[in-house]
Amino acid sequence: MAEHLASIFGTEKDRVNCPFYFKIGACRHGDRCSRLHNRPTISPTLVLSNMYHRPDMITPGVDAQGQPIDPKKIQEHFEDFYEDIFEELSKFRRDRDPQCL
Repeated sequence: MAEHLASIFGTEKDRVNCPFYFKIGACRHGDRCSRLHNRPTISPTLVLSNMYHRPDMITPGVDAQGQPIDPKKIQEHFEDFYEDIFEELSKFRRDRDPQCL
């Protein structure tokens, strides 16, 4: 029995654990998935969700005042943000933990 369960773990035949989450760490169904998502207890990854907000988040191509935004300006906005975040986060890369890559 244990061998059978071990052989189907993380496959489509596994009716308890989500095979999508097992393979790629994400599930297309999200929180609505009927199967179990085994999340890792530790990870070298840092998730900073909802940190960047495009200037045209409410209406694509239009700013908060209703003025059209040039796509080049949106790209510049993102690149400036990325550079700032990259510089700030790179300060913590190896300073704290010499084991970090």
